[in-house]
Amino acid sequence: MSDIKTIISNVCPSVTFEESDGLLINVPEKDWHAFAIHLKDDKELDFDVLTAVVGMDWKDSIGVIYYLTSTSHDWNVIAVKVVCEDRENAYIHTVSDLWKVANFQEREVYDMFGIKFINHPDMRRFFLRNDWVGHPLRKDYDANPELNPIRLDDEINEDDSRIFTLDDNGKVVETPTKVFNEDDYVVNIGPQHPSTHGVMRFRTSLDGEVIKKVDITSGYIHRGIEKLTEGLTYPQILHFTDRMDYMSAHQNRHCLCMCIEKALGVEVPRRAQVIRTMMDELMRISSHLLAFGCTAMDMGATTAFFYGFRERELVLDIFEKTCGARMSMNYNVIGGVIADLHPDFVKDVKHLIEIMPSRLKEYHKLFTGNLIAKNRMKGIGILSKENAVNYAVTGPSGRGSNWSCDCRKKHPYAVYDEVEFDEVLETGCDSYSRYLVRMKEIEQSCRILEQLVDKIPEGDIRAQVPKIIKLPAGRWYQQVEASRGTFGVYIESTGEKTPFRVHFQSPCFNLVGVMDLCCTGFMIADLITIGAALDFVIPDIDR
Repeated sequence: MSDIKTIISNVCPSVTFEESDGLLINVPEKDWHAFAIHLKDDKELDFDVLTAVVGMDWKDSIGVIYYLTSTSHDWNVIAVKVVCEDRENAYIHTVSDLWKVANFQEREVYDMFGIKFINHPDMRRFFLRNDWVGHPLRKDYDANPELNPIRLDDEINEDDSRIFTLDDNGKVVETPTKVFNEDDYVVNIGPQHPSTHGVMRFRTSLDGEVIKKVDITSGYIHRGIEKLTEGLTYPQILHFTDRMDYMSAHQNRHCLCMCIEKALGVEVPRRAQVIRTMMDELMRISSHLLAFGCTAMDMGATTAFFYGFRERELVLDIFEKTCGARMSMNYNVIGGVIADLHPDFVKDVKHLIEIMPSRLKEYHKLFTGNLIAKNRMKGIGILSKENAVNYAVTGPSGRGSNWSCDCRKKHPYAVYDEVEFDEVLETGCDSYSRYLVRMKEIEQSCRILEQLVDKIPEGDIRAQVPKIIKLPAGRWYQQVEASRGTFGVYIESTGEKTPFRVHFQSPCFNLVGVMDLCCTGFMIADLITIGAALDFVIPDIDR
């Protein structure tokens, strides 16, 4: 890190450094965009992935913390803190021209904090209605229900957006712009649940049956989870992670627990580490089986759907016996796991990994090699490796574009550095490649389980932690490989029993961000299969 400090100081002398959970760089807003160009383009730095954009209100100031990753330099991660010069008229220059993933990320910050991003091409709210009053994640937010009563009327369909720029005097200038042209033929896909994989609305402009543009309208099930965490203790916020991407429940909760444990300096017992790893892989199998079934169902292959759910039931049976629930298991706790394994766990896992090879052959015979499935997915929804990196599309969708981005390999945690498994990569960059990655990852998950099932050590299932948990003042960021990609948790603490700020960086938020890119130029019927192959889950986006 000392070499990075030297390089950065030479590039931007105005920066200062902090050592918290990794390197934190403070940069003045006026220097931010020029500095960001160096971070991305300078080969000695080469921070090519914008991992997270965390809006912050420190009460006396407001700003953003950017987490950046360099894939060419051992996946080094740094944080950059940019504070707005004026709290009441807060603005920061956009980096959406450098990292395309910032487009939606900055819109979220604008929605929740009111920070205007200068030169952003489409500065409008992301989750909340256009007529919402205030920005909920600001510490001075007025939560008076009279300001935002329950609105039972339909929201006006607005095509109005805006671009913020600075004039010669440094004053913010607002220029109106439009989402669609007046002569565009726009149809709604959603927000009904079937085939949109949740309550999501795609406003789609068409030329005949060919897609010209897809505008994402989200927030139908936004629950304000990040705001709710500010009034709860650390054990009380754990349950939220099971209810975002419910098909990554174990991995997401694992990540939050790890972030808290890192801040506390808690060492998790080895038995709990092995159990957590196995539960994560069972969760991955369950998720990929659901993805297989839903992808098939979206194309009318009803039989294949039931084949996938047949084996998924076995995984859910395993969860139910140990966790007491089939979904929203609430199993990981700070320091380990809440309950020991059921006596049938080893037997049931062995049965699952014994039958899965033959069942996968059935799936491939029934669907993978089917002519209709190939025609509907091969060469459809192209996402190049360069765009996967630029939009931070990780998980099976990123690896379907030949991007090696598996967090279990890049930043090993739990016992992933002790087991052998292959990172599955496909080069097709299309919907079919993304589908194949998931099918092959089921094999690798079974391989991990096979190595661990007879080596579960004896011992404690959780470490001793204080009855009242107070994290020391500071900030922490943790990542895991969830079923759909890299899931991140940011925590900032002031030393109290409740967090000052929690941010969940969900992989599905980035996945839906490439829908326009992947769908444009293809048929309207392809939108459904492209969405199925990206495999996003709406509660993970809306949070």
